[in-house]
Amino acid sequence: MAMPAEAPLFLMYTSGTTGKPKGAQHSTGGYLAYVAGTSKYIQDIHLEDVYWCLADIGWITGHSYIVYGPLALCASTVLYEGVPTYPDAGRPWRIAQNLDVNIFHTAPTAIRALRKLGPDEPQKYNYHFKHMTTVGEPIEPEVWKWYYYTVGKGEAVIVDTWWQTENGGFLCSTVPALKPMKPGSAGPGVPGIHPIVYDEDGNVVPPGSGKAGNICIQNPWPGSFETIWRDRDRYVSQYYEKYCKNRNSKRWQDWPYMTGDAAVVAADGYVRILGRIDDVINVSGHRLGTKEIESAALTVAEVAEAAVVPVKHEVKGKEPDLYVSLKPGFHASDDLAKRIQDAVVSEIGAIARPRRVWIVSDMPKTRSGKIMRRVLSAISNDTDVGDVMTLANPEVVVEIRKMVQEKLGSA
Repeated sequence: MAMPAEAPLFLMYTSGTTGKPKGAQHSTGGYLAYVAGTSKYIQDIHLEDVYWCLADIGWITGHSYIVYGPLALCASTVLYEGVPTYPDAGRPWRIAQNLDVNIFHTAPTAIRALRKLGPDEPQKYNYHFKHMTTVGEPIEPEVWKWYYYTVGKGEAVIVDTWWQTENGGFLCSTVPALKPMKPGSAGPGVPGIHPIVYDEDGNVVPPGSGKAGNICIQNPWPGSFETIWRDRDRYVSQYYEKYCKNRNSKRWQDWPYMTGDAAVVAADGYVRILGRIDDVINVSGHRLGTKEIESAALTVAEVAEAAVVPVKHEVKGKEPDLYVSLKPGFHASDDLAKRIQDAVVSEIGAIARPRRVWIVSDMPKTRSGKIMRRVLSAISNDTDVGDVMTLANPEVVVEIRKMVQEKLGSA
């Protein structure tokens, strides 16, 4: 049945971490055109390819890049059920080998888990990817390198994509064969997307300045959502009002789209996403992205995962606490904690020195493997952790809280 281009296609509710959950309403024509185009030109999907997006089909990545985009191109796609590390960390590579997958798409959360639990598993299987995508959050350079050299066997192009539920499809990414890859950097805006970074006062943060700011998109694009379901006022106030140049204007040039993410733009125009604006820690006036500190910690060979949370400080305002878990076979020690702390200072500077490096047996995680930084922040700031019974490993929260309280109490 034919549908008008502006007819609603689906509602996708974003997480409630920034307040009441928002129902992003996507259109039929614009959204389909955008996900089909980005699937073709950014993911390089052709009829002869076998494509596998290892994501939850209910998430926006699943909608855009398991269902609508690839199927609009008549692609052969893989669907599977369960977690990628069960019954063992070789599962994804067996599936890729058995089904001749040559385009692989997943999130840093999954990449980190597979790197931690089976760092050598990909080498045991005979598959060959021509292209790999990473999506969902910034990927640390050390994890990127494992993805490229071990999973991709040095053969596959990586596109480190950045976008959001509200955007429909990729906003920043390198274009295969046209733009060089850079570990830890999403790359420039994709064709038709023009990012810009503003400071809190609406001044443009110039590329190459090394300063972080709020990344916005200057122009409209087909895949953007139409509105927040039944809340048009919030749609305007949350996404367009902050940097609006003229509230009475009907020109799109006066209404840049505010993403809510923080970023740094290099002199070459490549964008490095630092995470949500709320995840940027302001230490004595210096804006530090939590992902920058986590990436620095992962340069230490023993570290498998890292999570940074802000801690209140009377003078500095905030300072970072760094939680790390180790690869199998390594054990916590004061010397290792010191080396991790020194790595952060070496990579970023003394201003980023963590208050403490907490080496934990495991991170508190959701069942999908996402680290619950909210819980770690509550522990560091000695506040209520809230309901943790829905986590995959709630017992870890008790263990970490006991360790932190004992060490801070004896300090």
